[in-house]
Amino acid sequence: MADKEGSTVSKLLGKPRIHFGSLEDQESVKRLKTATDVVSTSNTGIDLDALVESKEYDLSDTLRAAGADKQVLEEFERRKRARQIAVPTDDTRVRQRLREIGEPQCLFAEGPGDRRDRLRYLLSIREGVEIESAEEGSESEEEGEEEEQEEEFFTPGTPELLEARKWITRYSLPRAKERIQRERAEQETPLVQLKAGRKELHAKLKNYTNWASQIADERPVAQCTFSPDSSMLVTGAWSGLCRIWSVPQCEPILTMKGHNDRVGGVVFHPQATISQEKSALNLASSGADSLIHLWSLEKDTPIATLEGHARRVARIAFHPSGRYLGSASFDGTWRLWDVETSQELLLQEGHSKEVYAIGFQCDGSLCASGGLDATGRVWDMRTGRSAMNLEGHVKDIIGLDWSPNGYHVATASADNTVKIWDIRTLQFGRT
Repeated sequence: MADKEGSTVSKLLGKPRIHFGSLEDQESVKRLKTATDVVSTSNTGIDLDALVESKEYDLSDTLRAAGADKQVLEEFERRKRARQIAVPTDDTRVRQRLREIGEPQCLFAEGPGDRRDRLRYLLSIREGVEIESAEEGSESEEEGEEEEQEEEFFTPGTPELLEARKWITRYSLPRAKERIQRERAEQETPLVQLKAGRKELHAKLKNYTNWASQIADERPVAQCTFSPDSSMLVTGAWSGLCRIWSVPQCEPILTMKGHNDRVGGVVFHPQATISQEKSALNLASSGADSLIHLWSLEKDTPIATLEGHARRVARIAFHPSGRYLGSASFDGTWRLWDVETSQELLLQEGHSKEVYAIGFQCDGSLCASGGLDATGRVWDMRTGRSAMNLEGHVKDIIGLDWSPNGYHVATASADNTVKIWDIRTLQFGRT
């Protein structure tokens, strides 16, 4: 039986292809050509495909007796490994895996089958490198590394974190009960009434026009958000300044100075401008200086600073209770802070690259994070466990938000898609 991988190699070498100019510069194609040349120029007369498929063979006796050189032996071992590698059948996941190993996602005139065979070939080479490096160490070290990769690990938490988890549990359970009761009551609403309400809302949205316009800063404005009562708007810019504006007059109220680098996240406290006093915590901001500042509405200097992240803090979000703050950072972690004591409660890992987005569910029991590794995660704030992996994007996740219904979360990605995930079924329902 002809090797499917061998047919792919012959296709790539027998038919010239073009990938943004010349394909000759592509490293993956060079490696394919080198491997094929080894087999085709050998004078051993050995059918490597037949040997790989055979269940009974002695590599040392068969190949060495035939006078095979080192390159032929390596190619034989590579083909053997290739047959043992599990490659995704979904073309989207194949493209994502190619991107992760630094290879082109698609070559000119390449179909899904060819792309899958190319991924298998590249993984067989990488597998060979990993095996060679592992053989240099002891067997005990190999077993220890495998266990660390496969097992989920936990780290001891502080007494403050334990108390925070208990408090969040007591806070979120009644809110979840009320939300479910509201949803059940809404299900009893006649369908005609629901359609009429949606039609009325759509008519209002169609009449929206530009209300006001204002130049907010000399440098790009990274983020803005309304206060809970919609009477104010805060902006954060690359200049390091945060400004509060009146709505709808768009007049400056306060300019806050504290960051010495780009501001990436600004967020109002859930009770700001409603029940929170102006002298208390009303606002938080984060920047590329790895700092998080807490602000009142009376001073242009921060009332507290949260320090701990090693790199840029991209986004921040308040827990619905307003007692805790979550932060996503380029140091590969997201953290939970107690804003009353300015203490770091949790340093959470789980993303392989920078963490860019973070958001809390309306009940306060769950937290979602998204990173530049193209994956998102849903975390249970009461237990600390990862409740759901959001895998489906092929590029960075740069935004996310929870639905008021409590079980839908939307993720926005640099792959030009927005996916809506249903945590009840542990999968995304719409793109």
